[in-house]
Amino acid sequence: FPINITFKSTNPFGWPQIVVSVYGPDFFGNDVVRGYGAVHVPFTPGRHTRTIAMFVPESTSRLQKFTSWFTGRRPEFTDPKVVAQGEGREVTRVRSQGFVTISFNVM
Repeated sequence: FPINITFKSTNPFGWPQIVVSVYGPDFFGNDVVRGYGAVHVPFTPGRHTRTIAMFVPESTSRLQKFTSWFTGRRPEFTDPKVVAQGEGREVTRVRSQGFVTISFNVM
């Protein structure tokens, strides 16, 4: 999807990131999260390709895993800032879930 954005900054601290949330149907046809990922937007001119490692939150116990599978309500983040920031994520259990490749054309 083409995105046209203009940024101006005096330093790269807090440089913009793109947060990707991928959803898809499960075995029962419920729309569930397939993965989350984030990447910083490059700031040098040219064509850039970035590969984003995707991850998905997991339930902490077997009972929660069974309940979420049975009801079709899998764990997911409600705030996309959780994906972009590392703060507080060290206590979240996640599982790797593939990769997404993004191409940037920066002018």
